This record gives sequence, structure tokens and C-alpha cells, in this order.
Amino acid sequence: MKLPSTVYRLPSAVLAALLIVGCRSAPRAVEQPSPRIVDAQATAETKALFVNLQHVSKDRVLFGHQDDLAYGVEWTDAPERSDVKDVSGSYPAVYGWDASGLERSSPTNIDNVAFERIRGWITSAYRRGGVITVSWHMVNPASGGNAWDTTGAAAAMLPGGAKHELYKQWLDRFAAFAGTLRATRPGTHGDQLVPIIFRPFHEMNGGWFWWGAGHASRDDYKALWRFTVGYLRDTKQVHNLLWAYSPNADSDGGTGHYWDAYPGDEFVDILGFDDYSTLQPKPGEADPVAAMRRKLGWISSQAAARGKIAALTEAGYVTIPDTTWWTSKLLPALAPDSGTVQVAYALVWRNANRSHDRPDHFYAPYPGQASAADFVRFRADPRIVFEDELPDMYRLPVQR
Repeated sequence: MKLPSTVYRLPSAVLAALLIVGCRSAPRAVEQPSPRIVDAQATAETKALFVNLQHVSKDRVLFGHQDDLAYGVEWTDAPERSDVKDVSGSYPAVYGWDASGLERSSPTNIDNVAFERIRGWITSAYRRGGVITVSWHMVNPASGGNAWDTTGAAAAMLPGGAKHELYKQWLDRFAAFAGTLRATRPGTHGDQLVPIIFRPFHEMNGGWFWWGAGHASRDDYKALWRFTVGYLRDTKQVHNLLWAYSPNADSDGGTGHYWDAYPGDEFVDILGFDDYSTLQPKPGEADPVAAMRRKLGWISSQAAARGKIAALTEAGYVTIPDTTWWTSKLLPALAPDSGTVQVAYALVWRNANRSHDRPDHFYAPYPGQASAADFVRFRADPRIVFEDELPDMYRLPVQR
């Protein structure tokens, strides 16, 4: 159902609090804090997205999908097509994209999708009211290998390091791309910069990326994150980013080492985690829904204590063989509860094209897939929000 635009009205005192930059201390729970956005000079639309994501999480969860518009299991280069829309009747509320390739000035990203087309899809989704998140599987600056080349590189990227000037060039290219993401939403005048949930250096507590545990010291990781924020925000004047921190939950249950690489509240807007295993059946293990709710409840409480946003930044069950996975696993795990789980969005990974990419690598259903009917039931639940049910996420109403 459509959500009324008045749902997310806030007192003016809360709106003013958005100008507060987070505290500089290490992770520390604070009772009932004011919302703290990393960039006090963020665009009006970016600040509105920050506030509205916090408030939507109280009783709704936005559904997202990676690379949704670029290709599907059985199609490529089909304008306005989406596996999610083909099955459910609506585009997802959140669109995930990846910036890998910008650092090399490549015309295409890691999934062989042209950046010019990504730009078009991002701006068209923004015009429709959709939310955009961007990860970055950055190549290894020390070796030239891909993100999974675990040659040590983080220390060399810091000020004074051998790859620092190269890294600044990469950030310059990202900043230029972010600055081209402009569009005019219905009912507004003039182009606006599209707000982006930016999620660099993710899953850092795993060992598979060059910035991960065992390959980059936690101090170097924190310093690299802080430099990246400062350079893009203060030097390049990029003011349309929200910053998402997302360890991998599979390594430690979502809590044990979550803060090991945390750069501090001043540098993070969204607390999330990636989890591909908890909601998959495992013989002899306890209730997977209860296990996921414990993780999501924990991250929700941490976000609330710091004036941040909680999210399930990556998730899914590859090939979705469970015909009722959406309503028997994901929905009850995500269901908002004022005392426990309050996450703003959950994003499932991409649907690789079976002819040109990987035949068994998809995380959302397509027409005829075993879980498609259950996905329709999942979409119909009033707690789950797709694009056609979104309120205006980019308007900050003022009470009259």
C-alpha cells in the first residue's frame, strides 16, 4: 500500500540536529542521541534521506536488489526491465551498484556494466523515488590485482605512503562520477545531486579482500576510512554521500569483532552487516529466523544508541531453492519490532545472466523460478516496501 507523506514529519529540533557531526570517541553507546550525520554540509536531499531511513525503519523495511536494471537471469539490454519487477509488479525500493572500474578509468564496472548506463539508471531511479547504494570492489593498488588479491596495500595508501597519490587520483574519479549524478524529481525545480549510500571497504573482518583482516591492520583500515571521508567531503566537496560500515556477519555472528575496524561515529552514518548464511538451512542448528533476529536486533540497538541507521547491507540465498524462503525466513527475520529489530533496508545480491555470466548465481526470483509465488506474498506484506510504495525519501517536511 502507499505510505502517506506525513508519516515521516519531524519536530524542527530534530531537523536542526542533523547539522551535528558525530562525536569523535571510539564506539560508545549514548542514550537517546540526536541524529548524527557525517557531513554537516550534505545536500538537503541527502539529509532528508538520512532522516527518512531512520524513521521508515520503525515499522517498514525497504527491499533492495543489486544490479537490478542492468541484466537478469534470462535477459540483458532490455530497457526498463527487472527480474524483481517482472515477478512482483514493482521495482525494488533500493538499487545496489558497484564502482569498481572507476579507479582504472574503465568504461565498465566489475560486472561489465557501462558506467554511462549506470549513471542513467541511478538518475531514473532517483526520479521515481528509489534509493541508491554503491559498493566499491576496488582493485589492489599495490599489485594491480583485483579486490581479492590480498597483497598488503592499505598502509601504502595513507598520507606519506607509496600509493597515496594514486589513491587520491582514484578518489578524484569517484568524486567526478558522484558529481555527475544529477536529476530533477517530479514537483521540484532544477537538478539535484542524487544521494548515494556509499559502502566502501566492506566485509573487512573477513580475509578475502586486500583491506580485510590479516592483510590490513585495523589501525590502517580506520585511518584509510577516515582519510577517504575527509578527502571526498572536505577536499573534493562531495556532499551527496551517506557512509555505510558493513562487516561480514558470517565471521563472528555480527557482534564479536564488529568494532575492530570501526572508524568512529563521526565517520559512519549506517551500521550494517552482510549475511549470506544465517537464513540458510543447516542440519542440527537452531532456528535460523531467531538467529537472524538476534543479529538484526543487536545492530538495531547499536544504531539507535548512536543516532545511526541500521541495515542488512547484503543478504540472500543463492538460487533460492526454498520455495517459501521469502515468507518463512526473510520476512519474519526482518519484521520490524519496536523493542528489537528496526532495519531500514535489506539488499539481496545480483541475478547473474545465465548465458553470459554465471548460470547458478541469482538471489531474487525471476518468472517461473521456484520461489516466485512466495516472493509475491512477501511483497504484499505491508511491512515490506518496494519502489511503488515509497514515501518521498528526499523531502524533509517541516511541521506547520
